[in-house]
Amino acid sequence: MSFLLANGFANKFDLVYIDPPFSTSNIFTVCERTSTISRTNGGTIAYSDKFSKGEFLDFLRQRLLSIRELMSEQGSIYLHIDTKIGHYVKILMDEVFGEENFLSEITRKKSNPKNFSRKTYGNEKDVIYFYAKYADKHIWNNITIHHNKKDLERIYPKIDTDGRRYNTVPLHAPGETVDGATGGAWKGMNPPAGRHWRTSPKELDILDAKGLIEWSKNGNPRLKKFADEHKGKKIQDIWLDFKDPQYPKYPTQKNYDMLDLIIRQSSSPSSWVLDVFMGSGTTLVAAKNNGRQFVGIDNSEIAINIARKLLCEV
Repeated sequence: MSFLLANGFANKFDLVYIDPPFSTSNIFTVCERTSTISRTNGGTIAYSDKFSKGEFLDFLRQRLLSIRELMSEQGSIYLHIDTKIGHYVKILMDEVFGEENFLSEITRKKSNPKNFSRKTYGNEKDVIYFYAKYADKHIWNNITIHHNKKDLERIYPKIDTDGRRYNTVPLHAPGETVDGATGGAWKGMNPPAGRHWRTSPKELDILDAKGLIEWSKNGNPRLKKFADEHKGKKIQDIWLDFKDPQYPKYPTQKNYDMLDLIIRQSSSPSSWVLDVFMGSGTTLVAAKNNGRQFVGIDNSEIAINIARKLLCEV
């Protein structure tokens, strides 16, 4: 990273994703016989994760300090780690980036259920810490997810005469309006105690005239919300659909769709993307597919060769 800083890349990267060693005290190998990655005797060593806790945290801290210098003012970083060391890493991230720039802790389901014989619960998850260099400036594209057919039928159970699916929501919202139109009467009725109309009575008349208000048998008005106008649901901080590849090309290779989402969410077409523990190069492939500029770094010759091969195939 000192090379990047010395060659004009300071404040350059809008997005950084890193998946560093997890301080597992393991050596990760590539098994030549199959494409499955495991810690097998006789396999080719891809990388060593033989750190003590203190050594690992010092190793990571030095790199995070350099990464912060490389990030643009609108930059953000996603740090992927496991739950055994993650709480120490969270404190380290607070130190380097500032508690005020913490954005989210994402829980990711990494695998299918496990049936190990250990006397504890199975471990299906790891975590991603999401920080900005400056929380009020980072790129955020507000990517949303569209409902599938089953969800649409559940959330929008009603169908109007035009065949459009819809549901209804109350016309009032919490909080009383002391002065103002939204606290007054509409069509002879006041909003319930402790609430106010979502919009002025004049606007409610317009909505009613357009047939956008549904009246119950008891004369209770509710606003229609149509499925075909829904802009998608906001992505939450629990990710269930990005499990690790079953047959990875490199140890701890991460899900492509997850990296694709991160890049689309937190960078723009003109952005530079950085991964300093690039492994198989999945981040770089996702960046290239989304038209971003990118830099990847790794000290494993195996990783570099695999990443080059995958990038050439894009």
